[in-house]
Amino acid sequence: MPTTNSLSPSMLLTLAFAAALVLQLLVQVWLNARQVRHVAQHRHAVPAVFAPFISLQSHQKAADYTLAKARLGLAHMAWGTLILLGWTLLGGLNLLNELLLQAMEPGMLQQLVLLSCFALISGLLDLPFSYYQTFVLEARFGFNKSTRGIWLGDLLKSSLLAAVIGLPIAWVILWFMAATGSLWWLWAWCIWTGFQLLLMWIFPSFIAPLFNKFEPLADESLKSRVTQLMQRCGFAAKGLFVMDGSRRSAHANAYFTGFGNSKRVVFYDTLLKQLNADEVEAVLAHELGHFKHKHILKRMLGMFALSLSGFALLGWLSQQVWFFTGLGVLPSPAMAFGLPAHDHALALLLFALAMPVFTFWAGPLTAHFSRRDEFEADAYAMQQAQGSALASALLKLYKDNASTLTPDPVYARYYYSHPPAVERLARMPAPTAPESVSAA
Repeated sequence: MPTTNSLSPSMLLTLAFAAALVLQLLVQVWLNARQVRHVAQHRHAVPAVFAPFISLQSHQKAADYTLAKARLGLAHMAWGTLILLGWTLLGGLNLLNELLLQAMEPGMLQQLVLLSCFALISGLLDLPFSYYQTFVLEARFGFNKSTRGIWLGDLLKSSLLAAVIGLPIAWVILWFMAATGSLWWLWAWCIWTGFQLLLMWIFPSFIAPLFNKFEPLADESLKSRVTQLMQRCGFAAKGLFVMDGSRRSAHANAYFTGFGNSKRVVFYDTLLKQLNADEVEAVLAHELGHFKHKHILKRMLGMFALSLSGFALLGWLSQQVWFFTGLGVLPSPAMAFGLPAHDHALALLLFALAMPVFTFWAGPLTAHFSRRDEFEADAYAMQQAQGSALASALLKLYKDNASTLTPDPVYARYYYSHPPAVERLARMPAPTAPESVSAA
């Protein structure tokens, strides 16, 4: 019987990856089961604190929607685990690479084709879940407003956009990997960071309009209130826009987008139909709270720091033979491990496939900091607008988006980026305009 000390680095990586993947799936299934059981147990009665504001029918719709999403999520998790195993330990990525090396010479073009084929196959394998989510699950609960034509058009546009944007940045990173020596990862990280900032700057004006129509906010009274609020908070935006979110979904939202002088405020048209002026102002004040507390900047800097660590780790792993062989890429006459250019796309793909399995366990920590930021933004909103209006707006959004009021506490701690409704509303004044409990 071999001992741990006799195992090769390749075998150790294989065992570690397999163990982490199985453990991740078991934890996900356990958390999913807890959520399903907890929501189902509390389906038959509205929690007392929400009873004056939310009808039993609305509460049960939210519970049923949550349960349906959880079941679909469980199937998606199992499918994703099988696909990940297929790409890695079962040799799918190795086979795809070998087939391409038989059809074309190794080099930059072959690497870009490998990345493209991987993205295409992965997208096709995930397509049934996307279709079911939109046209079965969302439609069953009255949220889907999209047509198959719109859905297909979005799919084609996003695929073309990914190619137009993704292939050039991939080419640059692969070139750095091949041409700039052992510190390629530092140069590549600089390029990647600059690309992310550029993307944030061009997204509102050039990318988002490819998918949605944006009209200037026409309600002069609301526009005046929003403008005064932003002036009080020291926030400057290029414009206030309404997005035709109802063209695809009944869900409502509002957000800031852009970077530098391209910042803009965007309201879903569904949001403006559901909330009154006080509530819209309070929701926007919450978003401004993120700006005031520099949450977005902190997250962006954190993301850049993590990506630097990731590039540094990839820089080391891409030079280790066991990194490839441990994840299912085997040596062959067509491939010499080390630093030949045609190994680099494989390194990128293997790293992208394997890292989420090991970083999954950081989820509760990132969720904790995100919930903390939401509480801070709520507190700021209650200083700048009516706290009772923020509470009533959240209640309307929970109801209209069919968000469960009774999530499992452990599930919420692990996954929720926003505090559960009962925790969030406990810190606010009573809502200003409770809905009739007989309302749907």
